[in-house]
Order: sequence, then structure tokens, then C-alpha cells
Amino acid sequence: MTGYQQYRGVQVEGASPLELILLTYDVLLKSLTLAKMAVEEKNIAAEAHHLSRALEALVELSTSLNMEEGGTIAASLGSLYAYMSRRLLEGSTGDTGAAIDEVLTLASSMRESWQGLSDSNAGAAPRQAVG
Repeated sequence: MTGYQQYRGVQVEGASPLELILLTYDVLLKSLTLAKMAVEEKNIAAEAHHLSRALEALVELSTSLNMEEGGTIAASLGSLYAYMSRRLLEGSTGDTGAAIDEVLTLASSMRESWQGLSDSNAGAAPRQAVG
């Protein structure tokens, strides 16, 4: 395991649920960016690898939703994640670059929204541990 992998492991282990969402969006955005580069370079193997990573991130975001407590917001996010996944899968049989661009735009916007929520929560008082 490299030093970077150890750092990321510690970062994930100590992360709050909101920080985990942001980390997952980071993986999604990085994977989409690398997939787009692979498309431009006509590197089909790299494109498939990075699209697979992006789809894994979308599955992670989708399965982390709490449908019982999240109500319509969680349902809407679930629908959005399903759309993004479908778009990437459909794009892989046609205009992959356009599909990646669309999902990249959506994911960037969503990441910014989650970051805004994180920033607004940063000023809130930390929760006291209940033991």
C-alpha cells in the first residue's frame, strides 16, 4: 500500500457521512474526467475502466441514501443517480463524450451543493458523543 492509499484510508475512516459523500463525488468527478481524456485519446480500455469507476461511485451514492428518513429528497437523488448511470451506459454505445460531459456537469453541480451544505454545517456546534 502506498502512502497515498494509507492517507486516503485514514481520511475515509475518520470521515463524517457528509465528508464521505464529498469523497465519493470526488471519485466520480475524477473518474469522469479521466474517462473523457481516454475517449479523446481513443483508449478504449482506459475509457471502460474509468467509466466503471464512475458507475461504482454512482452506485455508492445511490445505496447510501436513506429512503425512510430522506423522503422526497432521497427519492429525487436516487432518480438523478439512476439517470446519470443510465446516461453513461447509453453513451457507451454512441456518443460517449456527450454523455460524460452531461454527467460531469450534473455531478459538478451536485458536488458544489453538498460542499455548500458542508460549509454551512462547519459553523454549527459539534455534537457531543453519547456514551
